[in-house]
Amino acid sequence: MPAEDLPAVTIYTDGGADPNPGPGGWGAILIHPASGKTTELSGGEPQSTNNRMELTAAIRALEALGRRSRVRLVTDSQYLRLGVTQWLPGWVARGWRRKAGEVQNIDLWRRLDELARQHEISWDWVKGHSGDRYNERADRLAAAAIRAQRTPRGAAAVPCTEVFLRVTAGGGRGAWAALVRRPGGEEELVRGETDGASANQVDLLAAAEVLERLPAGEAVAFHTGSDYLRHGATRWLPAWRRRGWRTQAGAPVRNRALWERLDAAASTRIVEWPEVKSEEPPELERLGKLLRGKPESEDRGGGTGRARRSGGGEPDTPPDN
Repeated sequence: MPAEDLPAVTIYTDGGADPNPGPGGWGAILIHPASGKTTELSGGEPQSTNNRMELTAAIRALEALGRRSRVRLVTDSQYLRLGVTQWLPGWVARGWRRKAGEVQNIDLWRRLDELARQHEISWDWVKGHSGDRYNERADRLAAAAIRAQRTPRGAAAVPCTEVFLRVTAGGGRGAWAALVRRPGGEEELVRGETDGASANQVDLLAAAEVLERLPAGEAVAFHTGSDYLRHGATRWLPAWRRRGWRTQAGAPVRNRALWERLDAAASTRIVEWPEVKSEEPPELERLGKLLRGKPESEDRGGGTGRARRSGGGEPDTPPDN
């Protein structure tokens, strides 16, 4: 059948792991223009990587097609798009080997190659977090799937609250703004002029205060542009507690009182700290507008590709945590 006579479908996919590697999730949206039907798919794995989840999202979406189709597949992953459009032919010609060695994720690439041959597919790239409705939705499906991997089996479903935090600090003064999005609506919180505080300290103070406002047991996805805050909450805190709030070198943990306050607030809630992907999320940009007129030398919002590094004279990642 000529390509123009095949049924058309547009697919949006996204995937990731948090941390990477770590619990993974993927999401896909299938849009059928002829019928107006939209189908959402998602899933996850307890241990995966960003790249594997991006590939899995495309595979599961194509597997869901009931017949040969004319597909427009939209992704914010250059790994997926370039892999299919540029790298695959060379890999296949060399017996599934790269010039420098073995192909990573070969099991998924083989399956994706099989499925791609069954359809007429155009592979389109869209910048992540650029306001594309379906790309944003696929991202949320993947994020929810990651959170589901961390929820103990048999645990009751809990409505998820999203928190977005932006901090600015400079000259010994700081301010922060947060957006709290719950099933019933949104709330904007703004606190300003924190004297004598670094950007890292404002991050900790703000995060603790926002979490303390939420009910115990609440499931929270906390979005921050600060690696210091995110990595500390997810990676460093357990080791610090075990060592009596000492680093590996035996030095006192910097900002201990604030970390203890944050730890106490997080311990009575189900808190996830998603990685800020691609361009700055619109919510953080929105919070930046609320902070206009506040100190701006250490504006801590989102990042490009990775969360922005923290400032305030303190290391983003303590050299001996």
